[in-house]
Amino acid sequence: MKIKNSKKTSVSDEELVRNLMGGYAENASVLEQENQILKQTVTQLKRELERFHQPPLLVAEVKEIMDENAILRLNNGNEFFVGIGKGLNELKSGDSVLVEQKNLTIVKVIPVAKTFNVDKFVIVEKPKIKWSEVGGLDHQINEIKEVVELPLKKPELFKKIGIHPPKGILLYGPPGTGKTILAKAVAASTDSNFIEIVGSELVQKFIGEGAKMIKEIFQMAREKAPSIIFIDEIDALASTRIDIGTSGEREVQRTFMQLLAEIDGFKPLGDVKIIGCTNRKDILDPAVTRPGRLDRLIEVPLPNIEGIKQIFAIHTKNMTLDKRINLDKVHKNLDEYSGAEIKAVCTEAGYFAIRANRTRILEKDLLEAIKKVKRDENLEGDDYLRMFG
Repeated sequence: MKIKNSKKTSVSDEELVRNLMGGYAENASVLEQENQILKQTVTQLKRELERFHQPPLLVAEVKEIMDENAILRLNNGNEFFVGIGKGLNELKSGDSVLVEQKNLTIVKVIPVAKTFNVDKFVIVEKPKIKWSEVGGLDHQINEIKEVVELPLKKPELFKKIGIHPPKGILLYGPPGTGKTILAKAVAASTDSNFIEIVGSELVQKFIGEGAKMIKEIFQMAREKAPSIIFIDEIDALASTRIDIGTSGEREVQRTFMQLLAEIDGFKPLGDVKIIGCTNRKDILDPAVTRPGRLDRLIEVPLPNIEGIKQIFAIHTKNMTLDKRINLDKVHKNLDEYSGAEIKAVCTEAGYFAIRANRTRILEKDLLEAIKKVKRDENLEGDDYLRMFG
């Protein structure tokens, strides 16, 4: 019996050893996989650390090529005579390049030749505003159609007659009278790209930056043609030039002269039109409003009684008005209100109804809204309106 028990014990020991060896083999394969993952992670971290230790490259512009060397111009205006790296045989003047920081050796050519990202400063869109959404400006609409819409849609008519349409127009008048809406409506009617910029954004700190930005904006307008360049608050850039010795004033004048050069630079029958907008026509430089530039001056005044009726109908078409409202009384109370103020009155009337937990706007809501808008205007003062006459 003892011999039999010893045999059974030896057999069970062999099985135990096999099981242990199999477990070690499985654990070894798992550990190898984990070790491989850790090695890859360490390698990636080393690469990231190497990137952090690398010095940044400078962006420069090639001014002139001279055999194996080149003359570079940095953004601050300094110029350097540097060497050209290997593999840059097709380098030419005007290219934007990356240069090493210490010795300014050209390392790589980059396709972007812009100092600024113009898309951050301008709004490019295709408006969807229809002429029917513009009220009280029939005369102004007809003039804009003649100057902007007709040349873009039917240029052959002007060729047959033998005249050149104006390159641009200037919209002027008090705030809130619909100048921007007119510009967007004509862009929508001609299916043009609407490039909107503000005059103050074109005034930059360093010498030549504002002029280059204007050049790039007009170049973008030609690439996206047909397009309409809308310069809002153009008086910030095109005010009357005076002899002041400050560097800031001289830079504004350089930018303004670049704008005049760009306006003169494209054909009258081209697919690019300019619309300027200002509240201060009296301070504009005569150079920008002379014939051949923004020579069609269109005044956008406060609406008359018929215009008030049209604007009020446009802003209340989706509102639930009480049928007992005396619209003639409301229209008379809106006398000397701009289009933006009439819209504000409609919005405030809706708030009065919401506060009263009603879904229908009553006449008293509109009258209270008219008083509220006028009261807010009186608190601000009417000194700013005196400049418009």
